[in-house]
Amino acid sequence: QVQLVESGGGQVQAGGSLRVSCAASGFNLKLPFGNYAMGWFRQAPGKEREFVAATKWSGDATRYSDSVQGRFTISRDNAKNMVYLQMDSLKPDDTAVYICARDKQVRRSMVPTRIADFTSWGQGTQVTVSS
Repeated sequence: QVQLVESGGGQVQAGGSLRVSCAASGFNLKLPFGNYAMGWFRQAPGKEREFVAATKWSGDATRYSDSVQGRFTISRDNAKNMVYLQMDSLKPDDTAVYICARDKQVRRSMVPTRIADFTSWGQGTQVTVSS
């Protein structure tokens, strides 16, 4: 089964940068990592999980939530089965557990953004931004 493990979280002051990573395992020739869109979500204490960013299966298109647009960058390395989220100009409101997930649908033509579109959720990595 596909498993996703996030890493790279930590504490950073407002205005700083951080990159979190998602390592994928369990993909194979019948279920190739490169055939699925990948996404980042986050969940803060007392709040619902929300979409942050996603990259198309082919890596040539991305989507971002309005709250992170222009500050965060998602990327993927299919050769390494990795997806990354570069977070710049961090704000205290960015404090959350950042979670990686993969698209349920193979080679989706659009970039998915809805929680229901994703599966194989990772355990998350904590990002704390202090003021």
